[in-house]
Amino acid sequence: MTQLKTRRVPPRIQWQLEQQGLHPLLARIYAARGIQTKSELDYELKSLLPPALLTNAAEAAVLLADAIEAQAKILIVADYDCDGATACAVGIRALRAFGASVDYLVPNRFTYGYGLSPEIVDLAATLSPDLIVTVDNGIASLEGVARANELGIATLITDHHLPAERLPAADCIVNPNQPGCAFPSKCMAGVGVMFYVMLALRAELRARGGFGDGRKEPNLGALLDLVALGTVADVVKLDRNNRILVDQGLRRMREGRLTPGLRAIFRAAGREPAKATSVDLGFIVGPRLNAAGRLADMSLGIEALITDDETRALNIAQQLDALNRERKEIESGMQDSALIHLETLETSADAGVVLFDPDWHQGVIGILASRIKDKLHRPVFAFARGENGELKGSGRSIPGLHLRDALDLVSKRAPGLLRRFGGHAMAAGATLMEADFPRFRELFAQVADELLSPADLTRTLETDGGLESAYVSINTAHLLEGEVWGQGFPAPVFADEFIVESQRVLKEKHLKLRLRKGELRIDAILFNFSTAPGGTIRAAYRLAINDYNGVQTPQLMIEHIENVGKS
Repeated sequence: MTQLKTRRVPPRIQWQLEQQGLHPLLARIYAARGIQTKSELDYELKSLLPPALLTNAAEAAVLLADAIEAQAKILIVADYDCDGATACAVGIRALRAFGASVDYLVPNRFTYGYGLSPEIVDLAATLSPDLIVTVDNGIASLEGVARANELGIATLITDHHLPAERLPAADCIVNPNQPGCAFPSKCMAGVGVMFYVMLALRAELRARGGFGDGRKEPNLGALLDLVALGTVADVVKLDRNNRILVDQGLRRMREGRLTPGLRAIFRAAGREPAKATSVDLGFIVGPRLNAAGRLADMSLGIEALITDDETRALNIAQQLDALNRERKEIESGMQDSALIHLETLETSADAGVVLFDPDWHQGVIGILASRIKDKLHRPVFAFARGENGELKGSGRSIPGLHLRDALDLVSKRAPGLLRRFGGHAMAAGATLMEADFPRFRELFAQVADELLSPADLTRTLETDGGLESAYVSINTAHLLEGEVWGQGFPAPVFADEFIVESQRVLKEKHLKLRLRKGELRIDAILFNFSTAPGGTIRAAYRLAINDYNGVQTPQLMIEHIENVGKS
């Protein structure tokens, strides 16, 4: 069951925003999202939080500047998702521009798992680095850092994940979520943290006179397309600081100032960078990069982002596009399998759902967990076989259950059950032995039952209320597309009652509708529908643009539909 809930709009704030020059519809939408003054929507770079506020950013800059001056070998150890790939690319591009000797290593997720493990450090040691820099990982890598210390390799951890009770004994840690860090934006993605470290490094090199003798100072703004992509793709909360990073990156894309790899991925996907939106980053570009880490080797994605060769970039982009199509096919089969599991699962009524199939692909279980979570509105873990009797699991949660905290509670109730775990409130990973799967499923269900209330288990879809007919237009759709939306700052969803004038099925699973509200008649589409609507419906929808043969018309993308009567 889904409940529609209209966001509260403070009338005085809405009025103030209108008086400050904001479009009336935007004023209403932004007031409902906590914006109080138009200045909060100033996304110029000068409005970014200064790097000096980020704990240890200056210390990291000194460590890196010393390494550059000593011509030491720097090795970036990256994570295998889009955030990790973009963070690595930001580091490689910036450090090379600063004159560093730098390379990267992205471990095979199926062989080495997640984080800076001792095995990964041993692998890295074969490249003889003087300094290992982690991006989007490392905050929980106590053993890996200890191994690096044994080998005499310095370590700089840049991460954004939540730390455990102990921190690794690294030379320097930059993470807005580490204890004692007062940086106001706790939601930065790994790529944002790395970008901030590069800003601090540029300031340090500038102070040392590193850009004298006619040497041009690198423009780090050229990396903001990568920062925007990683930030959106990692689904971190878009607080104001993150919205600035995303807005600046999107501006550069629309102006054609983007790295060759991103331009090539847009082209391979049939999209135009000049029309880039947050949706493109989250649902078009991001998944193509993630496909490399899920099915092959994220080195392919990183190479796409660091090459300046347009031809090579396009070749890699086409490979990524093919991998993404393969990923979709695998995911579809796994989802069908998961639904069969749910039909036979005795614990399907539990607040927490845990699934495993020996045939599932380890690289796609995170997407599977997300799809089942959306279908059931329950926290879900999906497991696939790893090596040596292990199961690798990926989980997705719903509001009301902090997934990493839930795993921590499971581990305390059954010490040794979880071999490894970590993550965020909404997404986490865990590794356990296959023989322990039934025990984990039982404990996770118990913890979810304890932590979630009946209200939490009812899906709530927040809307921005009705949309006046005069605003159902191409101009309004373009107006809304041009703004920055994402996690924690959702794109507008409206809700209205309509009369269904006609309906037809597309590709056996989508529903094309012709709707009427008063004098307004509008096309709408509902993807993956299960039952046909009646004559009168209440629909929650996004206003979008249907571009067919070069002709643009407004269209409603329906998020939820319910019958309210019959014609």
